[in-house]
Amino acid sequence: MDELKEKLAALGLESDKIEGVIETVLGFVKDKLPDGMEGMLDNLISGEEGESILDKAKGLFGG
Repeated sequence: MDELKEKLAALGLESDKIEGVIETVLGFVKDKLPDGMEGMLDNLISGEEGESILDKAKGLFGG
């Protein structure tokens, strides 16, 4: 999650707005997921140690 925050800050987003942006995007994504999949996203976000959320997302999309 820290890597995502760093990337948003590098785009010029104010640090006090970053958490809100992340929460908004995650809420949007959760609303679009099929029923019962929200927990999987929560697990992905909380994540295992050593792998960033961006690395996981790349893996989901073959990157």
